[in-house]
Amino acid sequence: MTTDTPDTPDALHTLHGGVRVLRCAPDGPPLDGEEAALDLIGDAFGQEAELVVVPVQRVGAELFRLRSGVAGAVVQKFATYRLGLAVVGDISGHVADSTALRDFVREANQGDQLWFVADEEELEERLTR
Repeated sequence: MTTDTPDTPDALHTLHGGVRVLRCAPDGPPLDGEEAALDLIGDAFGQEAELVVVPVQRVGAELFRLRSGVAGAVVQKFATYRLGLAVVGDISGHVADSTALRDFVREANQGDQLWFVADEEELEERLTR
């Protein structure tokens, strides 16, 4: 991995194959709805990123409650702007509580728009495929 900018709260990195990634800091504003998604999308566009990587601790709990509609709204915003989103970290507790979420995560991980990965190594593996 090469770093294009110094480590800042949300920093741009270039990963395998030249993929430009906006890596979000764990302590930033939560990804908890459309407005937060648009803020990240704006930041990503400003840095010409292709993928936004959000640590799980920065994801609002409502995103994991599919009935809330937050996950669908966030994913739709990223899809509209043709920008990938990866959530990095342990979501096993959320998945254990919801078969619908487990199915959603499995479906998402089969595509190219949204990934749920356990750690940075799994993210880099996905990018090398």
